[in-house]
Amino acid sequence: MSTIQTSPDTQAARALQVAQRVHAIEPFRVMEMVKAAGELKRAGHDVISMSVGEPDFTAPDIVAQAAMEAIRGGVTQYTESLGLRELREAISGHYAAVQGLDIDPRRIVITAGASAGLLLACAALVAEGDEVLMPDPCYPCNRHFVSSFGGTPVLVPSSHEDRYQLSAAHIHERWTGRTRGVLVASPSNPTGTSMTPQQLREMLDATRARGGFAIVDEIYQGLSYDHKPVSALSLSEDVITVNSFSKYFNMTGWRLGWLVVPDSLVPTFEKLAQNLFICAPTVAQHAALACFHPEALATFEQRRLEFQRRRDYLVPALRELGFGVPVMPDGAFYVYADISAVNHPLRGDSAAFALEVLHRAHVAIVPGDDFGVAAPGRHVRFSYATKYERIEEAVARLRKLFA
Repeated sequence: MSTIQTSPDTQAARALQVAQRVHAIEPFRVMEMVKAAGELKRAGHDVISMSVGEPDFTAPDIVAQAAMEAIRGGVTQYTESLGLRELREAISGHYAAVQGLDIDPRRIVITAGASAGLLLACAALVAEGDEVLMPDPCYPCNRHFVSSFGGTPVLVPSSHEDRYQLSAAHIHERWTGRTRGVLVASPSNPTGTSMTPQQLREMLDATRARGGFAIVDEIYQGLSYDHKPVSALSLSEDVITVNSFSKYFNMTGWRLGWLVVPDSLVPTFEKLAQNLFICAPTVAQHAALACFHPEALATFEQRRLEFQRRRDYLVPALRELGFGVPVMPDGAFYVYADISAVNHPLRGDSAAFALEVLHRAHVAIVPGDDFGVAAPGRHVRFSYATKYERIEEAVARLRKLFA
């Protein structure tokens, strides 16, 4: 009986080489924390999750019902690549009702989640070697979206004095001949802080003066607590904004978001969407129409107030335990906390600190490593997208750990 020998050339062919861009993309460490917490849960421990940025609420019944009706009615074929016309009109109406903005539905592009929207924006605007400014800390995937299209993300250290946001002064200091634009989020993940209207205006003016693009992630804007949100769309017509049904509308796994783009770029985004995604999930689009029903909007507003109640408990409690929270987060459901004054020997190493909190207090939080390079060892992120009573229990466990 003979055996088949493979040549060295055949073996080499099997060792496929991945593209160089893959090496610039780091693992998403929050998911590593989720895995570690899952192992503890399977071992029988009661783990309180304050790590993942996902609402503990799900889509209201009226939205779920709309999805089932679409399925039963066989409305499951592809939509046009820009999205259902009815949904784009509903989003336009929502901007008018909530912020008094007149947004032409033609400028609205429905995407498979905000992530797909950011990918489309970077595909349209970022060329090989382009630099894109963003604040440090920021959502880790933002820099990887830029890297995926050959761009270079430039993380600009920010502080509580800037509300952890990119300022016009940062743009003056860091803009070079290779800089193409900026990518910011307001409110921000991981800090939960928004740009003030003046900050936003000055940042957009500084970018426009240099001929650059501005991508503004507004997915948490519906979850604003201390003021009426101000969209970048109210300040500029050439800005690109990103939004989502995941956070305020509680539809994370439905994978549905949208962009608002300048009118002149609609054909560009349509062409990219046709080729890269065909369209966003059809059933999710039909379900999302129900999000704008008065019954659903009343539910979302009640939930927004519940998130605010959790924030108003958690931030003072963390400060009492020694965590530094110099700026009250005014949106989203995150607290970016400085651990350097906490009564714990690992307060200079956020990764080790987070693991210690997980294994000894069974509370899952996220170390700062994911969010930037300026001071990740001093910071951890808490998500309060979990029940109020569980947050109280988490604080009690931390109090005991740090006693």
